Amino acid sequence: MHPRLLKTFLAVARSRNITRAAAAVHLAQSSVSDQIQTLEAELGAALFTRSKSGLELTPAGLALKPIAEDLLRLDGEARAAVMAAAGQTSEALTVGALETIASARLAPWLAEFQASHPDITVRMKVADSGTLLRLLEDGDIDVAFCFERGDGAKADERLARRTIVHEPLALVAAPGQGMAQCDLAGLAKSRFVATEPGCIYRHMFDTGFAEAGVEVPKLVVEAGSIGAIARLVAAGAGLGLVPRLAVSDALARGDLIELPWPGRAQAAPLTMIWRRRRVQPPALRHLLAAARDTLAPERSRAGSKPESTSRSKVLL
Repeated sequence: MHPRLLKTFLAVARSRNITRAAAAVHLAQSSVSDQIQTLEAELGAALFTRSKSGLELTPAGLALKPIAEDLLRLDGEARAAVMAAAGQTSEALTVGALETIASARLAPWLAEFQASHPDITVRMKVADSGTLLRLLEDGDIDVAFCFERGDGAKADERLARRTIVHEPLALVAAPGQGMAQCDLAGLAKSRFVATEPGCIYRHMFDTGFAEAGVEVPKLVVEAGSIGAIARLVAAGAGLGLVPRLAVSDALARGDLIELPWPGRAQAAPLTMIWRRRRVQPPALRHLLAAARDTLAPERSRAGSKPESTSRSKVLL
């Protein structure tokens, strides 16, 4: 089974749609269909069946899926081991991150990373958390930076995780929209703008009220980006609970004001996630070490020292 066929199979299995799978693996729809047919002919079994909700895995497809994931992981490890043994180490990395983390935390940090590793080229992919994990599993990115929900969900043992810092969330409002001190029950009567369900910020917004036994406020707007939420809040649409790092400039300019959050302090763990491998590429080792030592708020880095004084090439 060629790795190319397995990668296409997994794309179809996850998207349950030939069109979306084709976009994910950068192939024409006809090529995706041909590859699935080739794989089915090789294995002698149908891997998908059609339903009203899309393509469903057959029992044979369900049996193949975890094995295909393992085979692709081993294929990547084999290539890395051979390159390392031959002295041909790759000096390119692809980093995935949420939009907020990429712009407000990684962009300035990567400038510091430039001063350490002159031969490492870093490429950035910005996506939501679910997409980042799929890209990581498929080997399309080397490391992901995202916020973990920390809600007790079982972690994928194939992935290693390290929490870098807990980023505080801020309750923000338009200037002049201050309110009298109140508890969560009183705050719940206010109008709110929030991200869509499934986002870490929305999860923390919902649980912040639910943990106190308070009904979650009714939202006036759901928005897909923190930037849109900040602009809506600044225009007076409602209050917002967002990462402080994403609105620090708006707070400094006076476009937004921060209000006291009456419940338990809310903070999202910024987590670095990468695949466990027998052979870790040197470039990735350098980036993981740099993130561990230097990717944190300034107040947590007093006395920290850069790893070296050379320069690296970063493509954003």
